[in-house]
This record gives sequence, structure tokens and C-alpha cells, in this order.
Amino acid sequence: MNNFENITCDVVIVGSGVAALVCALSLPKDQNIVLITKKSLIDSNSYLAQGGICVMRGDSDRDSFIEDTLRAGHFQNDKEAVEILVDESNAAIKTLQELGVVFTGDENGPYYTREGGHSNFRILYHDDVTGKSIMESLIETMKKRKNINIMENCSMTDLLISKKNEECLGIYAIHNGKNLVINSRSTVLATGGIGGIYKNSTNFPHIRGDGIALAIKHNIELKDISYVQIHPTALYEEKLGRRFLISESVRGEGAQLINHKHERFTNELNPRDIVSKAILKEMEKDGTKYELLDLNPLKDSIEKRFPNIYNKIIEIGLNPLKDPIPVVPSQHYTMGGIKVDMDSKTSMKNLYAIGEVACTGVHGKNRLASNSLLEGVVFAKRSAKSIIKENPPLITYMEDLTKKTLISDAEISLIIKERIYEDELAKAK
Repeated sequence: MNNFENITCDVVIVGSGVAALVCALSLPKDQNIVLITKKSLIDSNSYLAQGGICVMRGDSDRDSFIEDTLRAGHFQNDKEAVEILVDESNAAIKTLQELGVVFTGDENGPYYTREGGHSNFRILYHDDVTGKSIMESLIETMKKRKNINIMENCSMTDLLISKKNEECLGIYAIHNGKNLVINSRSTVLATGGIGGIYKNSTNFPHIRGDGIALAIKHNIELKDISYVQIHPTALYEEKLGRRFLISESVRGEGAQLINHKHERFTNELNPRDIVSKAILKEMEKDGTKYELLDLNPLKDSIEKRFPNIYNKIIEIGLNPLKDPIPVVPSQHYTMGGIKVDMDSKTSMKNLYAIGEVACTGVHGKNRLASNSLLEGVVFAKRSAKSIIKENPPLITYMEDLTKKTLISDAEISLIIKERIYEDELAKAK
């Protein structure tokens, strides 16, 4: 086996965001699951999510929720996927609550907020650290499951593919310097988006498209890879590195965008891509590196409603009750990715993709705020149901193995940017 340690399991999941954890927790407790993550369990973009998670507010909200999602996506969405997202949103929230997640509210129930592009208050949240709250609850629950083997600081180096049948049999990985072959009945990619290949991004820098690069390498179908979302209001700082996000909910609850003359220049509640373009246009007109977000309309509530954002602004030496906050558009989310069906199956047998690495078609050309966590939960549950139903046999890879090395960061960036360019050209025709 050329110095490979062999691990066998029913399901291997690559990633540790909300989609990965919900998938693992939705599988039967008698299944042997291996979950690997490149860093620690908390180093996922899901952990960074501030705003919240959408849910349909009764039958009367269904058409509106669907229409808001389609409009934000410039009607380039897969309508079937959008309908699934909306129709299964309440079940998704119930699943999270059963797994220990608590949302901000009182004795009468949870509170709801609104963000840009939404025509209704339908977003559940936990202060301004919704992702952190969800993830910590899921991690606590997952660590109690004896059937889930968690391997942190473990990097996938390649897919394990049968040359005879072109089906996925697991993955290659490196863990603590050891080369691993993880044989599995089903393989789930939940590796996140491509933010790490950009200079300015709200993503963790190590989340840079590993899963998408391997999909390209093995001719696994992609969809809409050029649809990359820019978030309008990342906190501007001179230093380089991951940009701190100023949640959409801040504008949803009254904060206003102003230029350096303290003049409003756009409707803050437009979808993200429209607001981003307006800010960039104003920056170009003014010759500035950033524009400003006036938090004064929230002065009576910001410290309590958005404590994480409030403390960050204090940390950089500004007074959020008086000083306008410098903001700049930054890469935020990948709408496109590995093409999947409504059960999260890829074009390769026994291989699934969920979360930001996948393209369900839900988001179209632009993601509606707070639909990402919901998509992760809904389609992670669907992937788990499909895995249970399919129950493929465990096929041990018997061919000689050669050492697999990680695709370099430079190669990943080049491969993905080339495919983005090709997709842009194809869509322009």
C-alpha cells in the first residue's frame, strides 16, 4: 500500500461547516462516519455568519419568499430548488432546534429580523453571532455521537476513484504527517467556497476551493462557477487579511450608507450586488478607498442587538454611536460550484456535495441574504436521506497506490480562475 494507512467507513465527510455537521448528525447512529476538516471544527465560514437564517413565516409568506429569492438571483435560479428551500425551511429550523440550537427571542417565541432583498421579517438570529451559536450547538451534539470519528488538521489530497467504473470510493488525506486512504460507501464534499483565492474576502483564507479544484481535475460537472457574490459592507482596515463583516441586518434595521460628504447615495435594502455596485461607483466618483455606514439610527439598540459588531468597532478605535464606519465591498460567497441534483448528488457515483462547494441552483446569480445557512441545512438533510436510501456496497480499493500530494494553493487559484473565466465567456455568448 506504499505507506498508506487504510481507514474504512460508511460515510466520509470533508468539511466542518453547518452542512457537514447537519449531514453527519442526520445519518443513522449505527453508521460509521469519518468527518475530516483542514483546520479545527470552528474554522469554517458557517462559524462567521452573523445575520441569521431564513424561514417561511406561514403559508402566506411562501410566494413572497420564493419571489424574493428569485429576484435577488436575477431569475437565474433553479425554481425547483428554491421551492424545496422554502417548503422545507421550517423542518430545517426544527432540526436545528432538536440538535440544541437556540435563537434570540422571549417567552412568546423567537424574534425575526429583515435584511436587504427581503419583503418580510423572516430571519431568525442569535444576537449578531448566529453562525457561531449554531455551530457551537452542533459541535457539542456531534461530539456526543460515538459513531462519528472527527479528524481535525486533516487535509484531503485527492478523491479515491475506481478507474474501472469511475465511481468515488473515498478520499486520500494527510493527517499528522501520515498518508491516509479513507475507503467509504459514500463521500460528501462540504469544503466551502473559494474566498481564499481573493485578496479581499470575508472568508477564512484556508477555504480556497479544494473541492472544486478536485472536481475540475476529475471532470466532475460544475455549474455557474462565475457567480461569485461581493458583500457590500465589510469593515475597511488598512491591514491585509480577512475582512470583518458588518452584517446585512444592520442595514435591515436602519443603518444608512453615506459618502464622505455624509450624503446618502443608495437604497440600503436593495439586494447585495446592487448595493455593492452603488458603493463601488461612489468610491470611484469620490476617489476614495471606502464609503461610510452611519449607525446613528441604531444608537439606542446597537450595543445590545449587535454586540460583536459593536465591540469590533470599539476595538479599532471608533465610537459606533458617533463615528460613521468605513466599509468596502469584499468577496463573500460562491453561488456556483459542483453541480448537484435535488438530493445533492454530483455527476460522479457515490459522491455528494453540500454547502457552499455545491451549486443547487438555489441562489442564481446573487444570493439572497441569510439563505446560505438554510440551504446548507436543507440539502445536507436531503443528502443524508439519499445516502441512507442508496446504501452502496463498500468497495475496497485494491490497486497499487502512489503518494498523493496536495494541489498547491497557486495551482488551485489558477485552475479555478481559469474555469471562472471560461464560464463568464460562455455566459456572455
